[in-house]
Amino acid sequence: MRTKTETPMRMTDGLYVFLGPTLPRTDAARLLDATYLPPVAQGDIIRLCERKPRAIGIVDGYFENIPSVWHKEILHAIHQGVAVFGASSMGALRAAELHPFGMIGVGAVFEAFRDGRLEDDDEVAVIHGPAELGYPSLSEAMVNIRRTLADAAQEGVVPAATARRLESIAKALPYRERGYGRVFRLAAAEGLAEEELADLRHWLPNGRCDQKREDARDLLGTMRRWAMDGGRAPEARFHFEHTALWDRALRDGAHSRTGNPLD
Repeated sequence: MRTKTETPMRMTDGLYVFLGPTLPRTDAARLLDATYLPPVAQGDIIRLCERKPRAIGIVDGYFENIPSVWHKEILHAIHQGVAVFGASSMGALRAAELHPFGMIGVGAVFEAFRDGRLEDDDEVAVIHGPAELGYPSLSEAMVNIRRTLADAAQEGVVPAATARRLESIAKALPYRERGYGRVFRLAAAEGLAEEELADLRHWLPNGRCDQKREDARDLLGTMRRWAMDGGRAPEARFHFEHTALWDRALRDGAHSRTGNPLD
């Protein structure tokens, strides 16, 4: 029997999502009632497991200047009976690598990495502004450019050969410098037909696709359906090895500070 002071448990209690520039948190909250955390970094999953979550969603994650989330800490969560979902960005990368062990991948970006059609981490990388400004994206993800150019070619906005050349130009850029404006300037310098580039410029405002954002929304919808259907975690399909290195990581991770408000 519940007392008057007890709060009834909701279906979405115990759900956590690591989210950054891929989708505004206000939009995410309309799709899934969860606890939203900044992009995941090394040690964050270890610390989050202390809260006994039911499910963890990984969309965005740090890399380069901040150590990335370990594969083993995700396996640790799965082994603890936590359902771990991944999509869009760091989540798609880790899910493609760990889906044989029970991590649940969602979306087109995950599928492309899982199937080997994409291999490079820079496909999902972007440079973004600070958390206090809502992580505004300052570059364009390569997976978004690929999808947008494929749609433009399919709709007859530009010839398929032009779309492929623009894709190659974008891929050759460092991820920090990727953007449609830069691609257009380089394409014009290479002598691509100005009329074709003008048609694409005119089409872009309404035709541009954000594949990462679409996949993030799919992940949140998948997690919501999972929770409403009873929220059973997949069975761990592996033996978790407790090595000395892991035990040290467990101790270090529990006391690390990566910017995520997990304390």
